[in-house]
Amino acid sequence: MKNYRALPFMLIAAAALAGCSTLPASDSPLAQARNAYNSAQGDPQVTTLAAAELKQARDSLDRANNASTKGESGAVVDHLAYVTKQQVAVARETAAQKAAELAVANASAERDRVRLDARTREADSARRSAEFAQRQSEASQRGAEASQRQSEESQRSAEASQRQSVMERQAANDAQLSAQAARRQTLDAESRSQQLEAQLKEMEAKKTDRGMVITLGDVLFDTNQSQLKSGGMRNVQKLADFFKQYPQRNVMIEGFTDSVGSNSRNQELSDQRANSVRVALLGMGIGPDRITARGFGESYPVAGNDTAAGRQLNRRVEIIVSDNSGNIAPR
Repeated sequence: MKNYRALPFMLIAAAALAGCSTLPASDSPLAQARNAYNSAQGDPQVTTLAAAELKQARDSLDRANNASTKGESGAVVDHLAYVTKQQVAVARETAAQKAAELAVANASAERDRVRLDARTREADSARRSAEFAQRQSEASQRGAEASQRQSEESQRSAEASQRQSVMERQAANDAQLSAQAARRQTLDAESRSQQLEAQLKEMEAKKTDRGMVITLGDVLFDTNQSQLKSGGMRNVQKLADFFKQYPQRNVMIEGFTDSVGSNSRNQELSDQRANSVRVALLGMGIGPDRITARGFGESYPVAGNDTAAGRQLNRRVEIIVSDNSGNIAPR
């Protein structure tokens, strides 16, 4: 009878232990992503100036948490955690940039105000001088012709000062208009940057030391073949549309395989797959001087080759997008 009474407590304890086993380690990519997001969420500058970017990071973190809860593979969870951390970094960088722009705008407005106040004071001083000169001229006119000439000279001097003041006010207005135009250019550049970032994110590009990298998995090719399947051609068409929109950017195509098979066959297959993507881009109107393709065989694996999942991740084609000057850092 005592054993039956203890059974519920034993089940509760087992459930608690099972629940604890699903928590990520404190140094796991998912834990790091959570810490990065929580830190950014606690920063008023980020939440105020980069709310949209922070929401994207929150969405990615939710997907990572869901994948971890559902028991999906560690590679999937780690990839989602990595995306979250990158989006948190983008949110922080966006907030810092906007804060700097606000500081520059406020400083410029304050400088314009000080200059305008100084010029106003100069104009008032010139007006008072003119009034004094006019009174002096009227008093001197009754006395002598010399005093009248002096009064006229003072009047001309006052008018010149007033004209100078008008010119300075016009210059101040012109400077303000130039500042407004510069701010509009900054906003336009920011909008183009956000559009570029959104397009790259749509193609699941990752930010690396070499630039933005788009990965095409081996599911876009038949087994041990280099000819792109129809799904692969659709992805390449998106790339072609992107590079047509940004003609100043070049592309590096790199092919990779897993460690199964001979080195020579893996090198040949990686070269052929990279070249298939190159030929497809050429056929879609991208100039040959903008495209470089090369295979690396089984070099530079991104996962272990001791599992099927790891080998599948290693069988890939990476598309590296250059910077605005067309430069790509060497591997």
